Amino acid sequence: DIIKSLQQKVADSTFVSIQPTIVMFSCCLTYSKIQCTMSFHCSEGNRGSEDNVVAYYLSEFDVPIGRGSAVDEAIGTMDPMEGSLKGRMGKGRRPTSSLLINNVMSGGTNHTATLQSPGFPDSPYPPNTYVLWRLHADRGYRIKLEFDTFNLEADCQNDFIKVYDSLVPLEQKVMAEKCGYYTRNEPLSFISSGNVMLLTLVTNKEKNFPGFRATYSQVPLNSQDCGGQLSGLNGTFTSPNFPSHYPPLTKCVWDIEVPKGKSVKVQFNKLLMSEPGQNSNNCPKDYVEINSEKLCGDKPYSTVVTSTVNKIVVIFNSDMSYVDSGFTAEFEAFVPTTRKPETLLSLMSCLCTECEPDQIKCRNGLCKVKFWQCDGVNDCGDSTDEENCGSCKSGEFTCRNGSCISERLKCDGRADCADGSDESNCAKSLALQCSEYTYKCKNNMCISKLNPECDEEEDCDDGSDEADCQCGIRPYRHSRIVGGQASIEGEWPWQVSLHIRGSSHVCGASVINDRWLVTAAHCVQDDSMFSNRYSQPQQWEAYLGLHVQSQTNKWTLKKNLKQIIQHPGYQAQTYDNDIALMELDSPVTLNQNIWPICLPTARHYFPAGKPVWITGWGTTREGGFEASMLQKAEVRIINATVCNTLMEGQTTSNMLCAGVLDGGVDACQGDSGGPLSSMENGGRFFLAGVVSWGDGCARRNKPGVYTQVTKYRDWIKQKTGV
Repeated sequence: DIIKSLQQKVADSTFVSIQPTIVMFSCCLTYSKIQCTMSFHCSEGNRGSEDNVVAYYLSEFDVPIGRGSAVDEAIGTMDPMEGSLKGRMGKGRRPTSSLLINNVMSGGTNHTATLQSPGFPDSPYPPNTYVLWRLHADRGYRIKLEFDTFNLEADCQNDFIKVYDSLVPLEQKVMAEKCGYYTRNEPLSFISSGNVMLLTLVTNKEKNFPGFRATYSQVPLNSQDCGGQLSGLNGTFTSPNFPSHYPPLTKCVWDIEVPKGKSVKVQFNKLLMSEPGQNSNNCPKDYVEINSEKLCGDKPYSTVVTSTVNKIVVIFNSDMSYVDSGFTAEFEAFVPTTRKPETLLSLMSCLCTECEPDQIKCRNGLCKVKFWQCDGVNDCGDSTDEENCGSCKSGEFTCRNGSCISERLKCDGRADCADGSDESNCAKSLALQCSEYTYKCKNNMCISKLNPECDEEEDCDDGSDEADCQCGIRPYRHSRIVGGQASIEGEWPWQVSLHIRGSSHVCGASVINDRWLVTAAHCVQDDSMFSNRYSQPQQWEAYLGLHVQSQTNKWTLKKNLKQIIQHPGYQAQTYDNDIALMELDSPVTLNQNIWPICLPTARHYFPAGKPVWITGWGTTREGGFEASMLQKAEVRIINATVCNTLMEGQTTSNMLCAGVLDGGVDACQGDSGGPLSSMENGGRFFLAGVVSWGDGCARRNKPGVYTQVTKYRDWIKQKTGV
């Protein structure tokens, strides 16, 4: 009765002698209170006038003890006013104890400013908190909210933030609800559709975490890179603000045209457009439309759409609530062939004698574009495109180049695989013609033995496979332990802890000789927002021989850096070429606690399924705190094709995947730059990878992704001489 009476009174009232038009009405049950919000337009002209005033009216009523469920049910049955959507705000997600409002903020955004959770960074946020930040921008501008630190409880039933595309908490205006842990390298930012935004923080009474820090600023309303004319043989385009969240109420149209006489294909390498109530069959909310087909939801694989002509139109549309990361796509011209009628995700296939250079020929005579190869889908119809993908049939041997031969041909004294890998694990090594898969001795002879370097057996006539092997040995040997465990002092003598000068651990690194370290390029990226010059060597301190953070001993050395060399091909958005070198300001004396790890040759092979070790002081769980004692965990190399599918097409040939697909074991935040160590024949450890990135930590079917060191062996040699 109170709600209906309030609704009627506002409808009957006047606002500055002007009759208002109610456009939204929403109530929710929160903390044993009813919160009602109305927004209405007030203008002397029509509703579309630029002189409209949008007013918000908020009321709050106490709910008698024991009547919460009845009121909630009543609110749920109310008919919404014009323009609104029926719904309730997160029932059951708030704490049941009394509401404590610790802070309410509002302000303009004429310049970039910072906001943070109560107590940040000195203490965790308080319990039973409901905090609001109301953000305004000038007319003709949007609000941009960017989180650089975010660490809340992982369960959104307990602690969470909500971002609204309005000044009041209207459920139909929710842009996102977030909890858990995000790193600086995981984009978490939002852009409003207009010049207002609301951020709320809700916490319960238990397990309070460090909280968050964010910056907000205003950006011109028309500043979004959204739609337009695209032409040429190929190109790329993304949804607005990708890889961060696109704004609500946005429509973009791309008109793509390739040269006449060619057809055009569009490949969506990543598509993340999910929200509550979204139906991926017809995509009524946020979607991408192409060839009259709508795409939405989360696509864990590349999606390709083709056109029979040289033009295609791509439309992106977002509604008024719940935003996601969007998409990244590329277009490319190709030579059309006579083919059957196509639908979305159909094959570009033809019955012809010869296939185009960008196609493979199926045994049944069809032609199929190469980017469908080894994607787990039988596109040819006879599985030709899914053969020789690293998983041969029973009774067959899988060559390193992916081809299959009979198991009987293995170790028969002849190189039946084109790369000689069928003779690589045999008692006798063969002399072979050199290829990308064979080991090359210093006398330029190539041998078939797999990974012969430093295995304490001379396989090259000149003994070069056993030269330069003062590496990879540790004084302690232990049985394998599956899962995260505290390491023993000196167990991983190549592990380094990198600190920002005068601060705490930030990243890991590996010793490769008495002067040089290997780490991740993303660890040394400058942060212009906070004027942190991580690319400058004087900002860093390297701790060698360290076992427990903040506890040094006679084996621990703190070293300054002389220079940092970042790989010139590093891509911040994709983490491709995520590797960097650090030179110490002076050589160190190697000992049992400080010892280099062996570097693999460019042809060294780390097969899928091989056990490897991850080590570091990173967080011991997603959203947790960093370890004080060096941790270790055993994982296994994951097949590259499988990993690329699991990681939604985001890996490249320069990356290596490792993990436990059941979850529970993984690298995490703070482990970046550290080693992925592989024990090879002879008991020496080789640097298989550098900790790079991952989708969360230790999640099921989400392996860790590492920079594949073999791809950079020549670059490391050129820069360091190692």
